[in-house]
Amino acid sequence: MLMLAGVVVLHISTIVLLLLATIDNAWWITDTVSTDLWGRWEFTNSNWHYTNLKDYPQEYLQTVQATSVLACIFAILSLFVFVAQLFTLPKGQRFTFTGILQLIACLCVMIAASVYTAKLPPSQGEGGYGHSYVLAWISFVLTFILAITYLILRKKSE
Repeated sequence: MLMLAGVVVLHISTIVLLLLATIDNAWWITDTVSTDLWGRWEFTNSNWHYTNLKDYPQEYLQTVQATSVLACIFAILSLFVFVAQLFTLPKGQRFTFTGILQLIACLCVMIAASVYTAKLPPSQGEGGYGHSYVLAWISFVLTFILAITYLILRKKSE
């Protein structure tokens, strides 16, 4: 029972981290600019102003956006499938379908973070990766650990 609670808590934590990484506006930051997957926030005249991402190649940006959203969807879907499998799976069977969905989420977040790393940050020397970027890579590791856990885990027989 403790193992089950730990897996559920880890899964929910991973979903929260994925959502934060996708939604929050800190993938690339400088002193006056904060960029996320959806727009750019510039600090001028003591106020933050939202602008579009015109300097970024749209095909790569849309790839990162789509795979980030898909990672969130597959992670949430795998949680629902896991709960459903708890009640319907015969005793002694593995949570294979949940593990596969979690591997797909893992692959999506890896693609998003990798493409962002390779193609999207501005070429200027100033600034650096923000906490949303770091959360995406942490989410990748956690989704991979969860996928392996689900593929190994068997429904306990009483």
